[in-house]
Amino acid sequence: MTASLRPMRLTDLPAVMELEEELFAPDTWTAAMYRDELARTDTRHYLVAEEGGRVVGYAGLIAYDDEAHVATIGVTGARQGEGIGAQLLDALLAEADRRRSPVVLLEVRADNEQAQELYRRRGFAEIGRRRGYYQPSGTDAVVMRREVLRG
Repeated sequence: MTASLRPMRLTDLPAVMELEEELFAPDTWTAAMYRDELARTDTRHYLVAEEGGRVVGYAGLIAYDDEAHVATIGVTGARQGEGIGAQLLDALLAEADRRRSPVVLLEVRADNEQAQELYRRRGFAEIGRRRGYYQPSGTDAVVMRREVLRG
């Protein structure tokens, strides 16, 4: 089953913050961080996945001229494995392609093998590790990269 995707709005932040807590505690972003991200419309692209009026996932892209970064992707635990994360990632990659970003980078928790596998299926390869990247937990991050070959 697929969710409908739409741009994230400030009014989505309570639902997004609930998912942040569910998925990423203690390494959560704050509502202030999201408000700041949503205000930067020139280089940011944030989406929510919605079903029945309920936010079940969200994702964000930071895109500059020379590279883009998948900033975040989260899907409620009850809906993981249903393709919503892939749907969100595909939308972010389409936006990166639309902006003609030659490279897309991301960090993913070293202990999140399911997410790493999704990224590998979308053409990402591990290029390094960041020790203790996620704070305050101190969890390592796997750095992954996807290059876009232009014809």
